[in-house]
Amino acid sequence: MFPRSEDAALNCHSPGLLVGRTPATRNRPGALLSLAALAACLAPGGCWQSTPQGDATNARQSQAFDANQPTKSVAPALSPKTPDVIVVGAGISGLSAALDLGRGGARVTVVDMSSVFGGHAVMSQGSVSIVASPAQERAGIQDSPDLAFRDFHRWGEDPATEWVRYYVDNSKRDIYDWLDELGVRFSEVLASSGNSVPREHQPVGRGIGLVTPIYRACLELGNVEFVWNSKVVKLLSHRGRVQGVVTRDLRTGAERDLQAGAVILATGGFQSNLEMVRKFWPATFRFPEKILTGSGRNSVGLGHELARTAGGELLRMDYQWNYFTGLPDPRYPGTKRGLNATNLYGILVNAEGKQFANFHGWAKEVMPILLQQENATCWCIFDEASKSYFQVSGSDWGDFRKVDTQILQNTELVKKADSLEELAHLAGLPANDLMQTVARYNELVELGEDKDFGRFGPGKPAFSNQASPKIATPPFYAMQTFPLTRKSMGGVAIDLSCRVLDRQSQAIPGLYAVGELTGLAGINGKAALEGTFLGPCIVTGRVAARALLAELNIAAERSAPAASRCADCHDLEQLLSQKRDGYWHFDYVHRTTSDRGLDCRNCHSELAPYRADDHRINRQSLATSCVMCHVARE
Repeated sequence: MFPRSEDAALNCHSPGLLVGRTPATRNRPGALLSLAALAACLAPGGCWQSTPQGDATNARQSQAFDANQPTKSVAPALSPKTPDVIVVGAGISGLSAALDLGRGGARVTVVDMSSVFGGHAVMSQGSVSIVASPAQERAGIQDSPDLAFRDFHRWGEDPATEWVRYYVDNSKRDIYDWLDELGVRFSEVLASSGNSVPREHQPVGRGIGLVTPIYRACLELGNVEFVWNSKVVKLLSHRGRVQGVVTRDLRTGAERDLQAGAVILATGGFQSNLEMVRKFWPATFRFPEKILTGSGRNSVGLGHELARTAGGELLRMDYQWNYFTGLPDPRYPGTKRGLNATNLYGILVNAEGKQFANFHGWAKEVMPILLQQENATCWCIFDEASKSYFQVSGSDWGDFRKVDTQILQNTELVKKADSLEELAHLAGLPANDLMQTVARYNELVELGEDKDFGRFGPGKPAFSNQASPKIATPPFYAMQTFPLTRKSMGGVAIDLSCRVLDRQSQAIPGLYAVGELTGLAGINGKAALEGTFLGPCIVTGRVAARALLAELNIAAERSAPAASRCADCHDLEQLLSQKRDGYWHFDYVHRTTSDRGLDCRNCHSELAPYRADDHRINRQSLATSCVMCHVARE
């Protein structure tokens, strides 16, 4: 993300740890959480071990999936302890599916290779594309499903039409209303390349602010459990139906079977697997000599292989949405890990020191031209006046002070000089060409129209006109970037219920897929409008959950209580309206958190989920939340 036309977590050390069942150590003084743990892990009351549920009790009747088995199937009768659904992956699509399944009464087991939740979403800006939302209405933005439908087709060229229609018609209900109920708040609605109107909704807290409320809501359900540090190595079938998985504990190597009524694959894309990236690289483009990985750590194509071995079809695997803004991640020296970093108030130049594309046309316009260059790399040139607009995508980089210290002041990554001539020398660019390029750009800014690349001028987006200032205030900066893998927009074939399809377009019984694994349901086609990565992840997760609740005929009465019952007993607005002696701190902190739109559980996580026999404030735990007011950035 950036196309404006546009493990800080509690590490659960126990192998195969399950979270979400037993509150045995919830108020134990020795189990205190740091603020980082509260903010990122947020398992209310800490972590605990529980006997894994859903272990195979009839392994002799189960087997690794054979694609040649008969397709006729019947949903199996499950024991009381067997989950109805196994979700493979605790990223945003898997969590969305798990939450709706759990709320609908299903028993759910979520398996993830990591020890923390969030997947690729945590690394992102967190923006989601929503059509005709209340936030747009408040900002005076006139949007409609039909307008968005046209934008998707014009920009993406060949998106999956039925999924686009569903998305634009239902994004307000399936994304905005749902997230709002969970406590997600949006700080602004941004303009993005390809969108006729601003519809990229930026959540407070970036990616972690988007995905954490979903995870926390899952933790409050007694019928949703998590198995961490475990890789699914096989799908299990019974009478032609997928109904379980084989997991391998990544810390001990131990394998076990988990049975279920159905399996949802939510394993993400493959953009962190450079072998797969190269294998499915678009034939029309040369593979760059240097390319960085900028997707989730576990976005390695695991789900693609699981689905393929089950007979699933892979579609449009060469539809890859990669960026030109890859900066070597200073946290992982000597690796190919990269950050998505840029300054849209600057300009892009190639190895010859010349502009070569419309910077604000983002990846759709820049990447094809960059990959035709003899040297597929570029430099972002900006000055001191626009330095504050420099951005790095991801929840880790929301504090500009960190960006400044670790990147802008890092002479290995960013060159800085008092003159363009000296800057060119430091960056290894032709000095005369760079100076002429900047002079020409400044001349066009003065003129008010970019006659070379069409970036700004009459009829151009408001953002592009605003974000195209002169480059004239020393010191000047140059940052070299490389192609960066980011998002998979092709993947496992699914139908409109998210059932995995085989090569004959027939649904594979008991097997579903959601999120980036499906190429985001093909909603983007060849080019993303931005905010259309996490948005489709949420939508497909929720669609799959609804389909499975109906297919498995889940009894709703098994559902756990509502996520937050605070308002049922505590009328905060009424309490704050009273003037009571001795309540100065209570009034201050609750007004502050209310103004910020924070959830009660940000400070009182030990009280959730609600238990009538053990509903007491743990002051040791509460003390870790003091920094939310006393050192928080406004």
